[in-house]
Order: sequence, then structure tokens, then C-alpha cells
Amino acid sequence: MRLTAEQVFLFRHNGFLKLPEPLPAEMVSRLKETIERHIRDEIAPIVRDRQGRIVRISNLWGRAPTFDEALTSPVILDPLADLIGENIELILNRHNHATLRLAEDPGNYFHRDILQWTRSIVTVLFYLEDTNLENGCTWVVPGTHLLPGLATTTLADHEPVLRSGVLEQAVPVPIPAGGLLAMNSLVMHSPGENRTPGSRMSMTVGYHSVDELAAVVDPRRVLVRGERVYLGNDR
Repeated sequence: MRLTAEQVFLFRHNGFLKLPEPLPAEMVSRLKETIERHIRDEIAPIVRDRQGRIVRISNLWGRAPTFDEALTSPVILDPLADLIGENIELILNRHNHATLRLAEDPGNYFHRDILQWTRSIVTVLFYLEDTNLENGCTWVVPGTHLLPGLATTTLADHEPVLRSGVLEQAVPVPIPAGGLLAMNSLVMHSPGENRTPGSRMSMTVGYHSVDELAAVVDPRRVLVRGERVYLGNDR
């Protein structure tokens, strides 16, 4: 489903947007089953928390056909084309993982996904379970993608940011299973705290438009829509 002009404006203005169409329920089920199997079988690369629990599987792209199918679904790429253009690359070395948000995970981890606007990407969160205030839905500070770049992506101990009070303007973004959230990678955001005995399963993937000034193909980028164009004036 393509975006309306109003939806594009809201993304530009607020720095985030709930995409209009969810993933099909059948695809959500397959993704959950695949993630649970990879966790159960401890298929590397994985990340454990301080209690030894597996809370992340990394390198989604190429792990299983189900992941590649979901990450290139028109449900994702059609609205992204309205935000960043028709030539889209998936980023392998930023995000590209599935996460289990469990009880006792630290909350209020406000951060940005990149340092400066010249390297901006669109972060897409794929929610595979209902996300709400109780199990740790994402919190976003609207408009903070328009603030200057910083020397760090982590904001919890950044004194100027804390003094500004900007993080106190965060709003929760609850989304049902299958829902998708696109964020400008500079917008300040945080996962919430899971206060339930269950999990909050999601996938996080980064996309950006093809860099028309890149003369060399970066192996950490996968073309998922359109074509790679080069418009450099060095020839």
C-alpha cells in the first residue's frame, strides 16, 4: 500500500509513522516459529542477556527464506518508496536482528540509530507480538530527528540532552502483532520495560536509498528494490 501525501508529511514532521498495512498473519506466524527455532537451536550469531537467556538473533538477512521474504515484502517496500525513493537498499551492518524483550531487561534506553543526518536511514520495526505499555512498547520523542547531530547515539547519560528535558516529551507507540513502525534513524526512541511474564518479539531492519555518489558497491548493502544508479561527476 502506497502512502498518502499526509502520511509522508507526518513522517517528515514527526520522524516516525505506523505503516498502513500489517504483515499477513500467516507470515507473522512463520517468522515467530523460525525465530523460536533459531533460539531453541542456538543458531549463531546470538546475543544473551546477563542471565544467559538468548534475547537476540543477528544477521536476519540470509538466515532463512522466511526472513528474506518478509524484509522484501511490498508491505514494507511500497511505503518506503514514498519515503526514500524507488531505489532501496537493505543494510546488513545496522540492525538486521530479531529481539525478545523479556522481563528484567533494562528500560528507558533512549538512543538514536545513527550520529548525523548525512548518514540517515529508515529503521523499520516489525512487531511479531502485540506491543503495549505493559510489555515494553516503543517510546518515541516526536520531532527529535530535526535536532542537531550528537557525538553519541546513547542518550541516557548525555547531560545536555537530559538537562533539555526533551526525553520527557516521549510518547508510547503501542502496535498490534503484525504492525510495522518506520522511524527516521535520528529520532530519539527507546524500548519500554516489559513488566509481564511473557515476551515482546520484534525484528529491526534498516533501509536507505541507493547512494548515487557511491562508485563502489558496498557488500554490506543489499539492493531490494529498483536499481543502483551512479551520478557522480568524476567522469
